[in-house]
Amino acid sequence: MISSLNNVVSSLQRSGTFINSLIVALTICGQQLFSSFTFKCPCQVGKNFYYGSAFLVFPALILLIAGYALRSQMWTITSEYCCSCASPRRTICPLERRLACLRFFSITGRALIAPLTWLAVTLLRGTYYECAASEFASVDQYPVFNNVTAGKREEMLAGFPCCTSAPSDVTQVRDEVALMHRYQSQMLGWILITLTIIAVLISRCLTRCCSPLTSLQHCYWENHLQNERELFEQAAKQHSRLLIMQRLEKLFGFVPGSEDVQHVRIPSCQDWREISAPSFLCMGDNTQGHYSVLGDRVAEENEVGQAGDIELKP
Repeated sequence: MISSLNNVVSSLQRSGTFINSLIVALTICGQQLFSSFTFKCPCQVGKNFYYGSAFLVFPALILLIAGYALRSQMWTITSEYCCSCASPRRTICPLERRLACLRFFSITGRALIAPLTWLAVTLLRGTYYECAASEFASVDQYPVFNNVTAGKREEMLAGFPCCTSAPSDVTQVRDEVALMHRYQSQMLGWILITLTIIAVLISRCLTRCCSPLTSLQHCYWENHLQNERELFEQAAKQHSRLLIMQRLEKLFGFVPGSEDVQHVRIPSCQDWREISAPSFLCMGDNTQGHYSVLGDRVAEENEVGQAGDIELKP
């Protein structure tokens, strides 16, 4: 039972369904908390529209930017195709370009999940839209506003979202305007959800139609990228630990955690100055680059008995 459940969770994680559902749930919860504790319509002429629109649009833009920034594949594509340190003799074949475009479209689809969820939820609630559209409500059909000046009418309309005390006839108008704004907002929310579903379906169909890979090749390619990333991270972690231990042993004369310490080297001031200058990952024309901020001085062999060595005898 437990193994089958783990297989289901692993399958969901690989397909992206679990991650997408988690993003949607977190966005909905965040929107509810955000609206409850931070949003309060100013109910002033000239401010309602900007305030309501800002709470509707700006969080969606922030979520979109964060969706791009938090995707590691985005930075992989940027490093591979936009990095200035890449080899100028490297040619990119058309197949590689098409695969990169497919990866970018996939990243964009994932990045749009949170902002579209935010917009849909806020429109279905209608609070932000009601605040933003309160000043532009049409109330010409209500007799109570016939003898009211334009400035006073705008002030009364701007105060509708705050539910301030008002005469009974104005209260009835306020309730009807609020219902109209709620209706408009929810209709926009359902239209957005419908268009999003249609766009997702069409984009997935076009992606598979335009893809140079078959269904089995696409499945293999996705698993290959995931395994490549996992194995590379494991190898890079082990390689960096071994390299750093080697360099630290040449710098200090011992390896951290070693019980058999006989020689301890005291680095000179020149050593500290030289190892503080970063030299990283083939930034020059050398055939072999340095992978640490421990500079060239560390790469030199420090023979036992040199000045600065201390011999510890058990």
